[in-house]
Amino acid sequence: MLSQKMVDALNEQVNKEMYSGYLYMAMSAYCDSQGLKGFAKWFMVQYHEEMFHAMKIYEYIQSQGGRVKLMQIDEPKFEWDSPTDVFEKTLEHEQYVTSRINALMDMAIAEKDHATQIFLQWYVTEQVEEEENDNEILDQLRLIKNSPHGLLMLDRELGSRGTSVPVDYAGGVNKED
Repeated sequence: MLSQKMVDALNEQVNKEMYSGYLYMAMSAYCDSQGLKGFAKWFMVQYHEEMFHAMKIYEYIQSQGGRVKLMQIDEPKFEWDSPTDVFEKTLEHEQYVTSRINALMDMAIAEKDHATQIFLQWYVTEQVEEEENDNEILDQLRLIKNSPHGLLMLDRELGSRGTSVPVDYAGGVNKED
């Protein structure tokens, strides 16, 4: 059974994960407006991943006898200076999410909540992957600099990303397709 303090913290993380999805949807729209359809698709796939992350926590709270409380989602930024700026902000945001996941893990450890520690381990691993992916794309963007050809090649590469998480949560996040 979760403590009320842990329920409150997990509910706040549901909100932060949903904000992440909202932010990546805004980034997708920005990239689309710049003619970067591959970048736009990459961020829309990222939107789906963040919503999946939120739903995993949502279902975990419920499975542990807690009550989910949804909160208002903040409005995300609308404009960026360049594709590099978008990914710099993406990395900054993922680093913020990592700090939040680490704080949740610290709370679970302090409360000797072993089940939540095990649950959160998936997120710890996921955040390592998120930051690594963002850093790789930033490295490529920095190599490209102002090359339109390089940007178009990266746009094509990013556009090949497929969704690896469920996008229909009617049956839950662990639903068999």
